[in-house]
Amino acid sequence: MTTSIAFIGLGVMGFPMARHLFNSGFDTTVYNRTTSKAQQWASEFSGQYSETPREAAQNRDVVALCVGNDNDVRSVVFGADGVLAGMKAGSTLVDHTTTSAELAEELAKACLAQGVNFIDAPVSGGQAGAENGALTIMCGGEQAVFDGVLPILNSYAKQAVLVGGYGQGQRCKMVNQICIAGVLQGLSEALTLAQKSNLDIEQVVSVLKHGAAGSWQMENRATTMAEDKFDFGFAIDWMRKDLGFCLDEAKKHELELPLTDAVDKRYGLLQNEGLGRMDTSVLIKAFNKTV
Repeated sequence: MTTSIAFIGLGVMGFPMARHLFNSGFDTTVYNRTTSKAQQWASEFSGQYSETPREAAQNRDVVALCVGNDNDVRSVVFGADGVLAGMKAGSTLVDHTTTSAELAEELAKACLAQGVNFIDAPVSGGQAGAENGALTIMCGGEQAVFDGVLPILNSYAKQAVLVGGYGQGQRCKMVNQICIAGVLQGLSEALTLAQKSNLDIEQVVSVLKHGAAGSWQMENRATTMAEDKFDFGFAIDWMRKDLGFCLDEAKKHELELPLTDAVDKRYGLLQNEGLGRMDTSVLIKAFNKTV
């Protein structure tokens, strides 16, 4: 089992994911762009932190990333202080960031040229999934490399699956985000009707969640949506980034995604109202807006 890991990116997802690695007995060092966050992690878990991605990656068997977007990934992977400058031959780079499939393919090519393995491994489950070690991880890459890092992934995942070659993990995540967008659109419409009809939302959820209409979003977001609470969870800003990947991928296959496009536009309206950092369930506020 691989035991030496660097974790790059200590946001709301990365911080607890790195904690699970440490608690599972892996030799873990961390890096974060804001050094004080890395120092906080190291203090809480008596762990190690580095001041550059390159230093964090040196002599590590696996380097895992969980940052913001394609450019953030490039900033910590490439260059004199990037992780590839410090990674040893035979080690593995695992990218948990939700990115474009093209970036995954770019990273795979760069890694292989240096004798480093690569897995694209976006996650689903949100902050709660990261905190509880219950993420779903969709992976793209080679079977033998995936098998080698699976014990690491299992420290913070309830399910990790290899779905294909490089970039296919990211494409699977796109499918995941389209499904979430559709569920939230349906839930927004349904709750609006329920409220207008003077139904008790908690009672409605308790009746429906165990039937065919049940979903994670219904069980975890319906009540807060009805209570007008959105200052938590997965932000609109990040969802729009992800839906952009979905729409770009669809264009390559000459596909139209009308629901995804409509939801993306509604999120754009909400961003314009200053709600970009609100949870994606705030979509209900855009239900009656013209798009």
